[in-house]
Amino acid sequence: MPKIVLVHDWLTGMRGGEKCLERLANLFPDAPIATLFHDAGSVSAAIERHPILTSFLQSLPGRRSFYRYLLPTFPAAANWRLPACDAVISLSHCVAKGAVAPAGTPHLCYCFTPMRYAWHMQDQYFAPSRSPVAWARNKVLGRLRDWDCRTSDRVSHFIAISKTVQDRIRECYDRESTIIYPPVDIDFYCPSAKPRDDFYLIVSALVPYKRLDIAVEACRRLDRRLVVIGTGPETSRLKPLAGPKTEFRGWNTDEEIRNCYQSCRALLFPGEEDFGIVPVEAQACGAPVIAYDRGGATETVRPDTGVLFSDQTVDGMIAAIEQFESRSAIRPVDCRRNAERFDYRRFDAQIAVYLSKILGQNVRRAA
Repeated sequence: MPKIVLVHDWLTGMRGGEKCLERLANLFPDAPIATLFHDAGSVSAAIERHPILTSFLQSLPGRRSFYRYLLPTFPAAANWRLPACDAVISLSHCVAKGAVAPAGTPHLCYCFTPMRYAWHMQDQYFAPSRSPVAWARNKVLGRLRDWDCRTSDRVSHFIAISKTVQDRIRECYDRESTIIYPPVDIDFYCPSAKPRDDFYLIVSALVPYKRLDIAVEACRRLDRRLVVIGTGPETSRLKPLAGPKTEFRGWNTDEEIRNCYQSCRALLFPGEEDFGIVPVEAQACGAPVIAYDRGGATETVRPDTGVLFSDQTVDGMIAAIEQFESRSAIRPVDCRRNAERFDYRRFDAQIAVYLSKILGQNVRRAA
């Protein structure tokens, strides 16, 4: 088995990126993991049992409450002393791809996206402004773009999580990449025999670029039941937009989320994502998806498993919901079959084959 070093931006919770890391942690059980900072106990046991190498940011007092404001320091912090190995695999949406592999060692980057806030989605993250603070912020983001582009040559092989990200890698770095879709645990996320309820569902971090406001307001105007699972800074803005039939449940366990996938009328997914594991998890449980017609959803939602809409407004969301409700029923079996394309075993096999070709030695699949 080859000696592998894994690199991840930060370890503060189990989201889509960490679920990808978890699969690689299972495939390479002895691999150390380099990361900017790590909140102990915030990720799965499969990740926590690995040796974790952190940066100087780890020891900053109170870092957990303000780490997002440390973004300008991230490139300098991504300067780990990586041990000798056969290959480095970085999982990156920020600075992990800037890790320097030992001389002569292949560096594979599993790229979630080039930095969204520095390249493609700056307007969605930051409100337009001519203030001195905005001027300074734009200067910082410009330097981050320069660093991000310049350090792309530290990567020997790019792997993209979707066609959308493959296009971004080509645009930002002038590099080609291979697509390997992220893994979904279709054993855990599975249909139930219970009948479906009449509520729509959102499962998401409550942050501006997710555009949850249009879904919340659409359900209010249509007088539809809506369950919102997730936490984040948008909570205080979304609640006044909601109608009496909207319930904010905050953080939920995976089991509680699965129960909602299994019983909801449909998942609402109004933002543009690089891939979007949530719509696949929902379909694995037999749930249809109503999603914005951009980004990863165009690759994971099909005409027989949901509705895609192109007008990212409240009116566009309303029209999509009404279209969904007026059409013949979407079959849970079709949703499930579509989700099976993203089975974690497929991810394990594709990663193993890809790495075996690069290293010239067999990489066994995880059990």
